[in-house]
Amino acid sequence: MDVKKAFINGNIEEEVYIKQLKGFSSSGGEHLVCKLKKYIYGLKQASHQWYLKFHDVISSFGFVENIMDQCIYQKVSESKICFLVLYVDDILLATNDKGLLHEVK
Repeated sequence: MDVKKAFINGNIEEEVYIKQLKGFSSSGGEHLVCKLKKYIYGLKQASHQWYLKFHDVISSFGFVENIMDQCIYQKVSESKICFLVLYVDDILLATNDKGLLHEVK
């Protein structure tokens, strides 16, 4: 499962400025910069903010973070178990119950 637009979903918690892109500056305004309202892919802070938001959301659904690896979560319900593995903006789900798989998706 691929998370579409993962990095722009992170909450921006600081002021981040970038140089204007070529073609966007007006004459006399070349010294101006752009203030970001959302994180963009490739920005150092973007992946961390995405992870923090993902962690909060997935925890609210009953998933527990693995002690050994912060990118592995598990959810146990009676005899049903579901593992969720996060790698950048891709998610791998493994479960012993198809119903639980569809519920998580």
